[in-house]
Amino acid sequence: MTRVLRSVNNALAVLESFSVERPELGVTELSQALGLGKSTVHRLLTSLAARGYVRKNPQTERYCLGFKAFEVGSLAAGRGAIREIVAPFLRSLMLASKETVHLGVLDEGDVVYIDKIESDQPLQMYSRIGRRAPLHCTALGKALLAWEPKESVERFLRRRLRAYTPSTRTDPDLLRQELAKIRASRHALDEEEFAVGLKCVAAPLFDHTRRAVASLGIAGPAVRLSDERLPRLTSLVREAAGGASRALGGDLNS
Repeated sequence: MTRVLRSVNNALAVLESFSVERPELGVTELSQALGLGKSTVHRLLTSLAARGYVRKNPQTERYCLGFKAFEVGSLAAGRGAIREIVAPFLRSLMLASKETVHLGVLDEGDVVYIDKIESDQPLQMYSRIGRRAPLHCTALGKALLAWEPKESVERFLRRRLRAYTPSTRTDPDLLRQELAKIRASRHALDEEEFAVGLKCVAAPLFDHTRRAVASLGIAGPAVRLSDERLPRLTSLVREAAGGASRALGGDLNS
């Protein structure tokens, strides 16, 4: 069994306690949330602050994430140069579709948003860079899962898959059929499967190894991503994915 260093585990637990909803935390809050003594939490925060991972607000005496956490997180989120290379195609897709666009990567059985450009439409979906979402009921996720090795897909389908809405597919056979259609059509759809009222369309991005390394797509309210408009949006997504794949050294037709 792999041994876990308690001090490292506790330090990471401190960092993971911060969120968009809780950007600042005090020693007492962290102590209660993590089940650690105040003196332990204080030592952890002092060590993290010395390395720039957290910083103390002198007015509130509370802590927030420091720029070092952003620096290291940006390296992971960027997955090398993917985010930078794909950014122009993502922006062009947003301008052409007038809808919010996302870039996602596969990570430990989830899709993680690593970039997002919001449209100026009044009605928006909630999302943020760094957020995780399930593979089986999101367009970004299915566009990645469809190109995973067969053994990886089968291992994933053996999980107990959650139904987020009445439209979520959790039956392995139905999902296998859908993944086959995605491979044939080169795009994936989320038709209110993750959230009622939300639709998405996405396509995979390939690198020089012919591996699907990311996916990009459009997300918006079902009333705007109507059946009449969806074919045009799908074409825009596929076009953007093709350009981004070529920029990554791959090809949409890999």
